Amino acid sequence: MPTLWSPSSQLQGSPSDGVLSPRQKSVGSAQMALSPCSSTSLSCDDRNSQDTAEWDSPSVSTDEDSDFEDSSRRNVKKRAAKRPPRAAPVAKHRKKRSRIVPSGNGKKESVPPTNDLFDAVKAARCDMQSLVDEWLENYKQDENAGFLELVNFFIRSCGCKSTVTPEMFKMMSNSEIIQHLTEQFNEDSGDYPLMAPGPSWKKFQGSFCEFVKTLVYQCQYSLLYDGFPMDDLISLLVGLSDSQVRAFRHTSTLAAMKLMTSLVRVALQLSLHKDNNQRQYEAERSKGPERRAPERLESLLEKLKEFQENQEEIEGMMNAIFRGVFVHRYRDILPEIRAICIEEIGCWMQSYSTSFLNDSYLKYIGWTLHDKHKDVRLKCVKALEGLYSNQELSTRMELFTNRFKDRMVSMVMDRECEVAVEAIKLLTLILKNMEGVLTSADCEKIYSIVYISNRAMASSAGEFVYWKIFYPECEAKSVGSSERRRSPQAQRTFICLLLSFFMESEHHNHAAYLVDSLWDCAASYLKDWESLISLLLQKDQNLGDMQERMLIEILVSSARQAAEGHPPVGRITGKKGLTAKERKLQAYDKMKLAEHLIPVLPQLLAKFSADAENVAPLLRLLSYFDLSIYCTQRLEKHLELLLQQLQEVVVKHVEPEVLEAAARGLYLLCKPEFTFFSRVDFARSQLVDLLTDRFQQELDDLMQSSFPDEDEVYSLTATLKRLSAFYNAHDLTRWEISEPCSRLIQKAVDTGEVPHQVILPALSIVYFSILWTVTHVSESTSHRQLMSLKKRMVAFCELCQSCLSDVDPEIQEQAFVLLSDLLLIFSPQMIVGGRDFLRPLVFFPEATLQSELASFLMDHVFLQPGELGNGQSQEDHVQIELLHQRRRLLAGFCKLLLYGVLELDAASDVFKHYNKFYEDYGDIIKETLTRARQIDRCQCSRILLLSLKQLYTELMQEQGPQGLTELPAFIEMRDLARRFALSFGPQQLHNRDLVVMLHKEGIKFSLSELPPAGSSSEPPNLAFLELLSEFSPRLFHQDKQLLLSYLEKCLQRVSKAPSHPWRPVTTYYHSLNPVENTAEASPQGPPYSKKRRVEGPCRPQGKEPSSQEESLQLNSSPPTPTLTSTALKRRQSLRPVGKRQKGRPGPGPEMISSQQLSGTQRLKVSSAQSLQIHCDPSGSGLGKQLTRLSLMEEDEEEELGLLDGSSEEWQGGEKLLHSPSSSERGLDLLDTTELNMEDF
Repeated sequence: MPTLWSPSSQLQGSPSDGVLSPRQKSVGSAQMALSPCSSTSLSCDDRNSQDTAEWDSPSVSTDEDSDFEDSSRRNVKKRAAKRPPRAAPVAKHRKKRSRIVPSGNGKKESVPPTNDLFDAVKAARCDMQSLVDEWLENYKQDENAGFLELVNFFIRSCGCKSTVTPEMFKMMSNSEIIQHLTEQFNEDSGDYPLMAPGPSWKKFQGSFCEFVKTLVYQCQYSLLYDGFPMDDLISLLVGLSDSQVRAFRHTSTLAAMKLMTSLVRVALQLSLHKDNNQRQYEAERSKGPERRAPERLESLLEKLKEFQENQEEIEGMMNAIFRGVFVHRYRDILPEIRAICIEEIGCWMQSYSTSFLNDSYLKYIGWTLHDKHKDVRLKCVKALEGLYSNQELSTRMELFTNRFKDRMVSMVMDRECEVAVEAIKLLTLILKNMEGVLTSADCEKIYSIVYISNRAMASSAGEFVYWKIFYPECEAKSVGSSERRRSPQAQRTFICLLLSFFMESEHHNHAAYLVDSLWDCAASYLKDWESLISLLLQKDQNLGDMQERMLIEILVSSARQAAEGHPPVGRITGKKGLTAKERKLQAYDKMKLAEHLIPVLPQLLAKFSADAENVAPLLRLLSYFDLSIYCTQRLEKHLELLLQQLQEVVVKHVEPEVLEAAARGLYLLCKPEFTFFSRVDFARSQLVDLLTDRFQQELDDLMQSSFPDEDEVYSLTATLKRLSAFYNAHDLTRWEISEPCSRLIQKAVDTGEVPHQVILPALSIVYFSILWTVTHVSESTSHRQLMSLKKRMVAFCELCQSCLSDVDPEIQEQAFVLLSDLLLIFSPQMIVGGRDFLRPLVFFPEATLQSELASFLMDHVFLQPGELGNGQSQEDHVQIELLHQRRRLLAGFCKLLLYGVLELDAASDVFKHYNKFYEDYGDIIKETLTRARQIDRCQCSRILLLSLKQLYTELMQEQGPQGLTELPAFIEMRDLARRFALSFGPQQLHNRDLVVMLHKEGIKFSLSELPPAGSSSEPPNLAFLELLSEFSPRLFHQDKQLLLSYLEKCLQRVSKAPSHPWRPVTTYYHSLNPVENTAEASPQGPPYSKKRRVEGPCRPQGKEPSSQEESLQLNSSPPTPTLTSTALKRRQSLRPVGKRQKGRPGPGPEMISSQQLSGTQRLKVSSAQSLQIHCDPSGSGLGKQLTRLSLMEEDEEEELGLLDGSSEEWQGGEKLLHSPSSSERGLDLLDTTELNMEDF
C-alpha cells in the first residue's frame, strides 16, 4: 500500500516523465506562484526543506540530528508524474486545463450568484447535505459557474466583499487573483466572519466546517478524483493560506485543515475497501482451476487497481495540503491558526494512525508543547490525550514519550489552570496505558497538587493519585469486579494507603482538601463510614495517636462533603446550585450517615474524650447528619448517652474549639420542632446550673481573697470560659451572670488585683448578655427598658475604654474588638429598615473614646518591623496569625469610620500608612478610601491632604526644616502622594474641583509659617510643595495657570525674596507649567487664547503675557478644536517643544510668569531653559505641524474675567466647579495630562 508522504522525506519523481498531471500542475502553481503579499517567496519544496528537522529544532534544515529514524523513508512509493490512461476510462468531468467558459451562442456568460451559498451556510437554515447536493446539481449543469460559486463562497467567508468574475477566472492565474483580492480587501475593522462578534456569527465556524466536511463526503464517489475542481480548490486555499492578510490566512487554513480531515477519513475508507478487495482477490485466485471464475478475478483485479489509483489521488491531495498549508501555518503568528493546525493533526493521527502516527508527524505536537499561547498548548495536550487514551496507539509512541516526557510533566504547573488540568489528565492516561514510564520523581510533582485551592487541578491530581497509589492495591484485594467496591479487605487497604499518603504529605491540617480531591474518583471508599468507624473503635488496631487523629479528620471531612455537597473553603466549583439528583443523593447520604453515627458517636466520644484535638471534630459531626432520626427511628437511648458524654466533655475541657463545638452541638439539638426538645433542654439547664453554681462560689472566694492562689484562678477562669462559650450560642440571661462579671471587671479596673486570664471571658460574657438583650427588644418594649439597656451598654463601653490602657495586650485587643462591635451595633445604622423604635439606643462615642481608639490602632496595628517581637525567631504560622489579628483590628476601626460612628477625619491616621504598610493592609485601606470617597468626595480629598500634612509635620519636628527633601522618609511621602493622586482615577473632569481645592489648601499650608522679617530663608513648610506637585497631572491647563498666579500672589507676602529661587517652588512651577510637560502640551497654544496661530517665529522674549491670559477663571471652558484626531495627534513629534534645531539659534525665550514678587524683583528659576519655550523660526515646530493638520480654526476671541487673587473669588470659583456648565462638559481632554492608569 502506498505510504502517505512523510514531512521529512524528499520529493521524488520520475525523471523520465516529462508531463505532470493536472492536479500536480494546479498544486505546483499554487506553491510556486503565490500572492505577491505572501510572507515568503519560497516554493513548497524549498520551504519544506526548512521544516523537515525531526525533534529538537523546527528551524533546522537538515534531519541528521533527528532523535528518530524516519521509518517513512523506506519503501515509500511516490505517485508518478502522470498515470497512463485506463483501458476503459470512467467518464469524468473536464480537468482544469479545459477551464474555458463555453460561448457557442456568442452571448456573454452571466456572473454566477456569489452570496447564496454563503448566506445559506451563515444562516444554517437547511441541512448541509441538501445544500451540497444543490450545489452539485448546479455544478453538473455548468462546471465553471459552479466552481466560481464555490470559490466565491470561500472568498466571502474570509470577509472579502470582492468576488472572482468569469473574466478573472479565464485570464488570471491564482496568484494574480489573490493579489487582486488582497488589494480590494479592507482590513481596517479587523473583524471577519470567523472572528466577528454577535449572535449571527457565533455558529458560523461550525456551519463552515460542516459544509467542508459534507462537501468532501458527497463528492467522494464522483468529483473527488477529478483534477478539477478539487485540485483547483486546494491550489486556491494553499495560496490564500500564505497571504499576509489575516482573514485570508485564518479562513483558508481552517478550510484546508477541515478538508484534510475529511480526506483522511475518505482515505481510511479506501484503505479498508482496498484491503477487503485484496483478500477477496487472493481467495479467488487460491481456488482451483475448475472452481476459479476468470471474469470475477478480472473484475476484482480491475477494482483493486481503481482503489489503488483513487488512494494515490487522495494521498496526493493530502500531501499538497500538508506541505502547502500545515508545514507553514502550524507556526503562524496568529495563535488561532496554530491551534487549528494542532487540533486537526491530532484528529488525523487518531483516525488514520497507520499513516500519520509516526515520529515525522508527532514532532509537530512535541514542538508546539512549548507554545507561548495557552490555547495552542491546550490543543496539543488534548490531541495527545486522544492518542494516549488508546492503549494500542500509546504503545507506538514510546520514543515520543521519552523525548517529551519532561515537558509534559512540567506542564502540570502551567500558569494557565486549564492547561495544567489537561496536563495532569494526560499523565494519568500515560500512567494507565504505559507502565513504568513515569518515575517516582515525576509522580511526586503531582502529589502536592491535591492540596491547592484550584478544585479542577486538585481533582485531576486526586484522580492521578488514585490510579497510582490506591487502584493497584485495592484491585488486588478485590474479590471480583462486581464486588470490588464492597470488599472489606479492599476498603481497609484503601484506608491504610490514604493514612500513609496523608502522613507523608506533611499537610496534616488539610484533610478536607485531600478528601475533596479524591471525592470524584473514590467517593464510594470515602463514604464507607462503617469501615472508618470500626477501624477507630477496634481495640487491637495498631494505629498511633497521629494516625487516629488523621483518621478522625478524614471521617469528619467525608461526612461534611457528603452532607453539604460543596468543597471546603477556598475551592469554588463554579456551580450555582445542586441538581435534583444531587439533592436527593445528599439527603440519602445524610440519612445513612446518621444511621451509622448515632449508635457509635457516644462510644467515640468516650474513647477520645481525653484528647481535645479528637473530641472537637467528633462533636462537629452533629452538624452533618439528620438529627430527626433520633425520634423517627426511636433512638432516644443513644441521645441520652450522647448528652451524658457531651456534659462530661464540657466539664473536662477548657479549650475554645472544644467548648464551641459542644455549645454548637447542643444548640442543634435544642430546636423546638424536635420531639425530644424538652429532654435536651433539661440537660442543658442542668449543665448551666452546674456551671453557674460553681461560678458563684469561685467568684465569692476570689472577691474575698486579696491574694488568690493559682488553683482558684484557674478554676474560675475555666468556669468563665465554659459559660462564655455557651453564652455565645444559648441565651443564659435568666441565670443572671452578667452582673457579677461586670463587678469583677470593675474591680480589675479599680484595683488591678484581678488576674488578666479571668478578665477576658468576663468581658465576653457581659458583651453576649447585651447582645441577647437586644435580640429580645421589640416595638412593645418600654422606653424605660430601652434606657436601661443603653445604660448597661454605656457602662460596659466605659469599662472597655479603661481596659484599653491595661498592661496586658490580650485584654487591650479584646476590649478594642468588643468596643468596635458594640459601637457598630448601636450606631445610627441601627434604625435603618423601619426600626425607629430603636432610636433611643443609638449611641455616639465621645471625643476621648474616639481618640483612645485611634491611639490604640497606632500602637497595635501599624508597628515597625523592629516592634513585632522576636522577628525571625517566631514561626511562620505564628506571624501569620498575628498579622490576621492586626488586620481584624484595622478592619473593625475602618468600619466605625465608614458607618459614621467615628469622625471621618480620623481616617487620616489610617491613610497616612497606606504606602508603608501596603503589603499587609493595602486591600483594607484601599477599600476604605473608596468607600470614604463615595460618602463625601470633598471631605475625602481633605483627609488625604491632612494625612500628608501630619506626616510632614511629624518629619519636620523630628529632623528640622533643613534638608527634608533628601531624607528617605520624605521620598516615601512623595510615593504616598503619588498613590493618593492615582486614587482619583481617570475622571479628570469629575474630580476637577477636588484637585484644585487640594492644591489651594496645600499652597496655604506651605506658606502658613513665614520666616522672620528680613530673612531670606525659605518658609519651614515650603518643601510641602514638592508633595503637592504629585497631584499636578490631575489638573487642567486653565487650572494650572490659575494656580501659578495664585502661588505668586501668596509668595508676595514673603518679606524678602531669595537671590536664587527656592527649590520646592521651582519643582512646583515645573509641575504646573503646561508647556514644560510635553504630554500635556496644548496644540493650539494657551488654552484660553482662541486667536488663529500663524506660522512663523514666536513673539519676542520681552513681551509680557497679558493680564487677560494670566487671570483665567476656574469655570472657563477651553475651546474644542475642530477635526482633532487622536491618532494624528499622537503621530506628531513633540521634539520642537522646548528644544532648538541644531545650528539654528532660536529667538529669545518667553517666561510663563513674570509678575513682581517684592517690589522690583521677579521670580526666577534655577534653569532658565526649564521655564522657557524655544520656537523654531523655520516653521518646523509643533505649531506649524498642527497648522498643516488643520487642527485649529479661526474663532472669535472671548473676553475672560480677571482674577484679583482674593479668597472670595477663589470660593466663588469653587462654587462654580460644583455645577459645571454645558460648555465645560466639552473640554478637550486631549489637552490634559495623559493619566497613568496603574493600580493604586
